[in-house]
Amino acid sequence: MIPNCLTYYSLCYGTYSVEELLSEVRSKGYSTFALTDINNTSGCLDAIRLSKDYGLKPVVGIDFRNGVTQKYVGLARNNQGFRELNEHLTTHLHSGSAFEEIAPEFQNAYIIYPAESYRGWPLRDNEFLGIPIRILSKLAFLPALQKQKTRWVAMQETVFAGKKQYNAHRLLRAIDCNVLLSKLPVEQQASHFEPMLSFHDMRKAYADLPHIIDNTQGMLADCHIHFEFGKLANKNLRYYTTHAGSDLQLLRKACEEGLKYRYPKITDDVLRRMEKELDIIGQMNFASYFLINWDIVRYAQHKNYYYIGRGSGANSMVAYLLRITDVDPIELDLYFERFINQFRSNAPDFDLDFSWTDRDDITRYIFERFGTQRTALLGSYNTFQHDAVIRELGKVFGLPPEEIDQLQRPDRYPNIDQMGKLVLNYTGLIKGFPNHLSIHSSGILISEEPISTYSATFLPPKGFPTTQFSMLEAEDVGLFKFDILSQRGLGKIKDSLELIEQNKKVKIDIHDIDRFKKDILVRDHLRQGKAIGCFYIESPAMRTLLTKLQADDYLRLVAASSIIRPGVSRSGMMRAYIERYRDPTLRKKARDTLPELYDILHETYGVMVYQEDVIRVAHEFADLSLAEADHLRRGMSWKFKQRNEFGLVRDHFFENCKKKGYAEKLITEIWLQIESFANYAFSKGHSASYAVESFQALFLKAYYPLEYMVATLNNGGGFYRRSLYVHEARMHGGEIELPCINKSQVLCIIEGRKIYLGFSFVAELETPVIYKILDERRRGGEYRDLPDFIRRVALGIEQARILIRVGAFRFTGRPKKELLWEVHSLLRPADKNKAQKMLFIPETKQWKLPPLHNSRIEQAYDEIELLGFSLCLPFELLKEVPKETLRAKDLPHYMGKTISIAVYLVTVKITFTLKGDRMCFGTFIDMDGDWVDTVHFPPALKQYPFRGIGCYVVTG
Repeated sequence: MIPNCLTYYSLCYGTYSVEELLSEVRSKGYSTFALTDINNTSGCLDAIRLSKDYGLKPVVGIDFRNGVTQKYVGLARNNQGFRELNEHLTTHLHSGSAFEEIAPEFQNAYIIYPAESYRGWPLRDNEFLGIPIRILSKLAFLPALQKQKTRWVAMQETVFAGKKQYNAHRLLRAIDCNVLLSKLPVEQQASHFEPMLSFHDMRKAYADLPHIIDNTQGMLADCHIHFEFGKLANKNLRYYTTHAGSDLQLLRKACEEGLKYRYPKITDDVLRRMEKELDIIGQMNFASYFLINWDIVRYAQHKNYYYIGRGSGANSMVAYLLRITDVDPIELDLYFERFINQFRSNAPDFDLDFSWTDRDDITRYIFERFGTQRTALLGSYNTFQHDAVIRELGKVFGLPPEEIDQLQRPDRYPNIDQMGKLVLNYTGLIKGFPNHLSIHSSGILISEEPISTYSATFLPPKGFPTTQFSMLEAEDVGLFKFDILSQRGLGKIKDSLELIEQNKKVKIDIHDIDRFKKDILVRDHLRQGKAIGCFYIESPAMRTLLTKLQADDYLRLVAASSIIRPGVSRSGMMRAYIERYRDPTLRKKARDTLPELYDILHETYGVMVYQEDVIRVAHEFADLSLAEADHLRRGMSWKFKQRNEFGLVRDHFFENCKKKGYAEKLITEIWLQIESFANYAFSKGHSASYAVESFQALFLKAYYPLEYMVATLNNGGGFYRRSLYVHEARMHGGEIELPCINKSQVLCIIEGRKIYLGFSFVAELETPVIYKILDERRRGGEYRDLPDFIRRVALGIEQARILIRVGAFRFTGRPKKELLWEVHSLLRPADKNKAQKMLFIPETKQWKLPPLHNSRIEQAYDEIELLGFSLCLPFELLKEVPKETLRAKDLPHYMGKTISIAVYLVTVKITFTLKGDRMCFGTFIDMDGDWVDTVHFPPALKQYPFRGIGCYVVTG
């Protein structure tokens, strides 16, 4: 019987989690409560789902406020009323408008006005006045309220449980208002410390006015809200066409057309797999889900957008036939049950990756195609993190920055004063609270009912309606997301194809995956780790792994894409896989030791590599049911880590294995391997999709390296700094040119073997100036010299100086220092926004200057300052170049010997040993420009630490 409960989803105001609130309500003797967070519905679905476990009846609503000023509270009488309240909140959140004094008319919701702000307007049948305990003694002196005695209900705001939570509330308000705690205005916080009263005390407080309790109980008794949870209810768009039969018919037709495209020879195995999948999809009512994804990729094909389908959906042949993915499940023996099975407790998922330049248009299409009423981006919660809470609390307590820094490193500064201890104490309480709503990285919901059935929506900067709940609540209620992602790797491929067609007049079918898999040059690049710039396989760790495996085929790359993940590598399974791959005797030993496990995992030599392996081991080795194995699948996803999915089946796993006669030590070892997959595992289909993209990138890099590196630069690079991709282009014969006002564009361009760096690479060169240069060049042709440029382009002297210093006028043949003197004679500091347009070109004064020349070191400094790197090799800038040092190509001849090599640092990866000691992996280039990878163990690292980017002589 509490009509106004707030949780921490009343952002920077409430202090209860949903579960804490439910526990408190039950402990205080209530059977009914109303959750009404401030302008927010994030906690509603969880409160409804969990209330049954606490024996409570939930009522949900919204506390409508302008800032912290309460206008009215809305309580949903039923699901339709919840939808009405959500739509009302959505309207205001989208427009940014304030709530009016009087609520609009609701058909299925109760409205409660705060009694203190009531001014005597007529009340509708569903409207009441909320009477807090603190004004009971004043009621006789409030005539406007006396006229509405029959409409009084209890209104006791519940924000905190005790004194500490009250203090946390005040701290949150100070953080939100960005003021010192001592300066927090009274009106910005809850009125005073009032913990939740027990049911007995609540009745006692209103004992003199029993009709208030009666009205409140009657109102809440009339409210009934219900959602289905945990039954895979499938609340997504039910039918793509008009009914299930026609959906299945269309899906089958599309699959049969895909058979001809995907399989020149259609075997019985292919047909059996297709029929099996179609049957399961039909049984589980997922035809519309597949057809919607098919619709999205057909639009992408129509727009000539490049995309890749991945995730567990890549295990599906139907997805392969619909061209949602490029992974053949027959070739890879993909486990369809990983994607969909009748025991799976949550929905399947596809991840559709598009180029970062195309994703927004795909999102726009989805909203237009399926309607804004039932389409929304999926929300997420940005929570207070430990260091951020310390920083914010330190500010509201007025601590100086140096003390705040010390509190963030208590290991270094153990002597903490009383104020510091107070900050750390409340940090522990506030950490993990939602701070503000955000957007899920990729999820889009398309529901059968309007989105407002489940949530209000807000408008983030992207401009698309976004739910106030996260993917966990969405899945709980039966809404499963469509993942629309972007990555720059696809942008590289798309732009490469265009550049190759422009520069080499060659058109490539990038979907001819079989050709790439069989190509000798591509396989050589893969085996040797020549993958700089290639999606997912260019990191030092991945290139090292590829060379260790001598991987030169698709299956090996698929495995490598998964074993590099922390779950497999940290558990020792990566090492076991490499050793067994390279040594047949170790494979035999593994098979002889545990043939049952080896037979299940024969493709990976008895090592669990993929999520499917975990499910297969649980099902076939430990005899867990598919339903129990599904708990393990969920446990391997970070999003369910708080729900103890692994713990639900651990005992049964051990029990079954013991019954089959396996030793405790062996069972424990296998279980630890399973647990190591938590948060980090890849499905095999996911790895296969990554491998497809890697092969595509490798083909382009192997045959068209210059075009590919230009595309890499234009798409933001990759794992390494931009300068390293410029270096890689030079190593493949590219002639790198500085930006030029007569040649360059916004991004890099290629002409033959010449690569002109783009104007966007130049630091502090303003975007409007870049477009003025390009627009005037299109209109009036190339610039003849500096005076001609100054007459035609409106820019300030500082922008002109930047262009000169970066070498954009080198076509004139004149030294930069001369040009810098000249620009000062042509432009004054005030000449910024107008071009020097004249009917007649005035005679230019001739200045006689002494010879002025830039040294190479001055040029390098200008390039480093303006581009972030120099076009010369770093060793050219040394006063003394190391002599007689080896090169990377020489190292194989010195195995087991101590050598020295002069190198330039590219990147360092810091890691820690099992004992917690710091060690590093270094990546360098030598004096020939070839790559060198090093390992720096703790003793050597302590004696010779890295000192930043630069040239080193490495001995080892």
